[in-house]
Amino acid sequence: MRPTQRVTLHGQEIAYDENPGRGPVLLLVHGIGSSSTTWDLVMPMLKQARAHVVTVDLPGHGLSGKDRGDYSLGAIASTLRDLLDELGHERALLVGHSLGGGVALQFACQVPQRCEGLVLVASGGLGREAFPLLRAASLPGAELVLPLMAHERTLAGAAWIGRALALVGIRSQLLAEDSLKTLAEFSDREVRTAFLATLRSVVDVSGQRVSAVAKLPATAHLPTLLVWGDHDPILPVQHGRDATALIPGSRLVVFPGAGHEPHRYDPERFAELLLRRHSADVSR
Repeated sequence: MRPTQRVTLHGQEIAYDENPGRGPVLLLVHGIGSSSTTWDLVMPMLKQARAHVVTVDLPGHGLSGKDRGDYSLGAIASTLRDLLDELGHERALLVGHSLGGGVALQFACQVPQRCEGLVLVASGGLGREAFPLLRAASLPGAELVLPLMAHERTLAGAAWIGRALALVGIRSQLLAEDSLKTLAEFSDREVRTAFLATLRSVVDVSGQRVSAVAKLPATAHLPTLLVWGDHDPILPVQHGRDATALIPGSRLVVFPGAGHEPHRYDPERFAELLLRRHSADVSR
């Protein structure tokens, strides 16, 4: 579901939803090119458990403003801090997927006193490797290519190929319905501009250009859970294994068969993990 609430922070409109409940605030942070709707399959279980959840469309994404500006991890983390201030929350447990994981790590480093813990889902910022198409999109000229990829005829052809492959048992996450819906949004110039500005702040042609690896030992005081799919084509699960070794007391849970969105591949299991983490904070 699309967020229904708006707040203007430093001149930029941010779309969000808050579902009041018990215990620490769960702040769910989506990945690049996505929106808060990525959590739709998980939200029913969180609501049923009466968890206090805030979902947000990051700057330049979803229904939030797409003004020209700073789309760096530091700027986005500051926006999340300001959103918590606006909502009257001193602390939150950050759940970040992909780019959102990198934002969550940046938040924990910038304002550690505001962070209850981390759940990093196929997180960026934990290794150099990145999917080749993302690296290519960081190059000059991507502004001209994206509209062609988002054209309705291109999308129709990609959907046909995806269905044909599925008939013989081959399923590609990149040709899945959700992925093609995301690509279709690039037909909007403002969406493309915001996406490329965000992407180029964290990825270049050689891979991820922003790394939190050196800062990981500093998060040792935070309860940290990492969740990954073992078939992730975007960011390899080895990033999660390496990070777990560097964060004392952290735990890695791998979803067999899942791609880059384990929270959508098996939302029930993901919600159970999240609620277990949440309940541990409630009982403290």
